[in-house]
Amino acid sequence: MKMKKLGFIHIICLLVLSTSCNKFLDVVPDNVPTLDHAFLDRTSAEKYLATCYTYLPNLGTPTGDPAILGSDEWWAIEDPYYGTGNYYGLRLKKGEQNSNDPLLNFWDGTNNGSSLFRALRDCNVFIENINKVGGDLTEEEAKRWTAEVKFLKAYYHYYLLRMYGPIPLQKVSLPVSTGIEEVRVYRDPFDDCVDYVVNLLNEAIPDLPLQISNTASELGRITQPIALALKAELLVTAASPLFNGNPDFAGMIDNRGTKLFKAVYDPSKWQKAAIACKNALDTSLLAGHDLYQFTKITNISDSTKRIMSLRQVVTDKWNKEIIWTESKLTMADYQRATTPMFMIEQFQWMPTDPFMCPTLAMAELFYTKNGVPIEEDSKFEYADRFSTTLAPTDHKFYVKPGVETAKLNMNREPRFYANLAFDGAIWFGNGRFKDVGQGLATEQPWVFQTKKGQPQGKNSSIRYSLSGYWVKKTSHFESVSTSSSSNVIVRSTYPIIRLADLYLLYTEALNESLDAPTTEVYRCIDLVRKRGGLKGVVESWQTSSKFPSKPSTKEGMRDIIQKERMIELAFEGKRYWDIRRWKTAYIWLNQSVQGLNSDATTALEFNTVRTIYSMQFSTKDYLSPIRQSNMRVNTNLLQNPYWN
Repeated sequence: MKMKKLGFIHIICLLVLSTSCNKFLDVVPDNVPTLDHAFLDRTSAEKYLATCYTYLPNLGTPTGDPAILGSDEWWAIEDPYYGTGNYYGLRLKKGEQNSNDPLLNFWDGTNNGSSLFRALRDCNVFIENINKVGGDLTEEEAKRWTAEVKFLKAYYHYYLLRMYGPIPLQKVSLPVSTGIEEVRVYRDPFDDCVDYVVNLLNEAIPDLPLQISNTASELGRITQPIALALKAELLVTAASPLFNGNPDFAGMIDNRGTKLFKAVYDPSKWQKAAIACKNALDTSLLAGHDLYQFTKITNISDSTKRIMSLRQVVTDKWNKEIIWTESKLTMADYQRATTPMFMIEQFQWMPTDPFMCPTLAMAELFYTKNGVPIEEDSKFEYADRFSTTLAPTDHKFYVKPGVETAKLNMNREPRFYANLAFDGAIWFGNGRFKDVGQGLATEQPWVFQTKKGQPQGKNSSIRYSLSGYWVKKTSHFESVSTSSSSNVIVRSTYPIIRLADLYLLYTEALNESLDAPTTEVYRCIDLVRKRGGLKGVVESWQTSSKFPSKPSTKEGMRDIIQKERMIELAFEGKRYWDIRRWKTAYIWLNQSVQGLNSDATTALEFNTVRTIYSMQFSTKDYLSPIRQSNMRVNTNLLQNPYWN
């Protein structure tokens, strides 16, 4: 009888938070019906622990991660037969988000969003019942498992906070005596939410391992560096303009008269964030994390080795730069949607489905070889960037010498060539593992031909690049398709947080916490740049920029740091969230999506710019809407600004 009453309370609570969740427990392991059975022994409890992990959003997938197709890094071709209605990120950029049936709804778990309130409920059940397990679970294991679930509970709260702003905190399971009105919850003030998540992480960290010792069975489990890195990212997010004194949220006051956001900017938030980032960095380095270097093939040039280090940092499974990934995450769908055909014949057996392409804005984003933006470099022919030229021999590891291609593709930094392929570009891998000038011609890297009718160009109405560019970073270099019966897609984990990301978060937080940049601000960003083959920020701007003093000011370094993040972490699901927390999304997401002329057959015609689509973004899009049906069920919930 007690279990039935508890179930009823859970049902009411879930109806208040989400009308889509109507089961009170849904214990995945073995479908056991009661909590007593779920925590009967070590085996059952471990299955419940695994259940708590299963709610992690499908990061790195075009369909389930808003930060992929929802980012202005990408555009996609809509299939005339099947459409791309389930590619909700693309629809976000088209201005199709709504409050009646929100796209990528992580509040309720609809339209390819994960049910994160349900995840929080199951995390609470685990934490509150793990002490019931019999003697076959050691005290040390119980502490570690509890710490892992506290981390997951923190992450699910954080994911919702980042997307919706203030949320109803899910601290504990509701007791049997809870009345109906008490489950009509309120959204907690944003700063209270942040403090709660920080406290959860602080409680978890001491009982987590520094590193995974049993890599055969435990890769993907939570460690101290992971928890500290999440804490750092959370506090940087909370200190950023979107959530720190944003006047657009000043009117968010619920029916109790409670203000959900503080209206005054608090600079101390950046100081807290900087300390958290430094702690996360120190612990990650102590645990053996380091900037990735490609070593799988040694008989290659230094130029190719650098390109592969910058490219494979994402796709090389469990490499030491990756601080956090999860075993269930895979880039298979991402890879399939972005990898081009390498031969005309492949259109007959379709080893990939390349409907996604990078926007022209991404090709213009990367620095010149001098380490500064193309529009700032005094030596770069910016106004003439779409004129064509013949690739020189000193570019042979990046572009085939003698190929006529846009000046935009010349004299760029190594990350440009590591991330992007274009007409005349070199692509190492996909069955060809000799460097330029080594072995037979069929063993050397592919040379891309992206004009209409060519292997990487437009050969159908749906599987080609609308922009004339392709992305290398999402494709593992060992993936290869030689025939319809020989198609190997190398599986790779998707990095949620990696060391370069953490270096740049620390650089940003430290710069924002100071009146002017210090050597420590330059040190961390320069470590990332050095791996990319660039000189330090100060030297690069002094020798090559039209604005040589830019790195000397806080505002100048802010712009440099933000661009560095967009370059280093391109196509990794970071830009989507960054431009929102910086409150610059209105700039980027109200521009026209542009590309080169994919219908052209000559270099001159191909390298002309055309508009693909005009995106739509307004102030309300900074936060996702809560579904209107939830507002009707629970009148204490306050809708996000400007959503009806």
